[in-house]
Amino acid sequence: MGHARTSYVCLSCRASYKQAYPERFNDRERRCPGCAEPLIHVGSAFAPPPRRNGEGWRVLSILLNAGMRFHKSCCGGPGYRPRTLREVKERVAYAEATGEPIARALVRRELP
Repeated sequence: MGHARTSYVCLSCRASYKQAYPERFNDRERRCPGCAEPLIHVGSAFAPPPRRNGEGWRVLSILLNAGMRFHKSCCGGPGYRPRTLREVKERVAYAEATGEPIARALVRRELP
């Protein structure tokens, strides 16, 4: 039986790495092999955008900086995540207009 694997990303290099799931204690900081910056743990249900997809990586950066990750839920996936800047902008505008936290607005599949 192998060790469970999860994804880490480097936003600077637009790179994703599958690595062993972090240990609960004593897990070392993971560094990008390309630029040596710290990697961001994004979860096991993560699928990276293609490296040349600049918009996809900008959206991913916004989501990660809002604290969102891509962990499996009881139903198998992380739930809805916006994929375009338009979807992000619509949800941020909704959050600003209603006072809803941005992280919650970003995971809304549809806006009221």
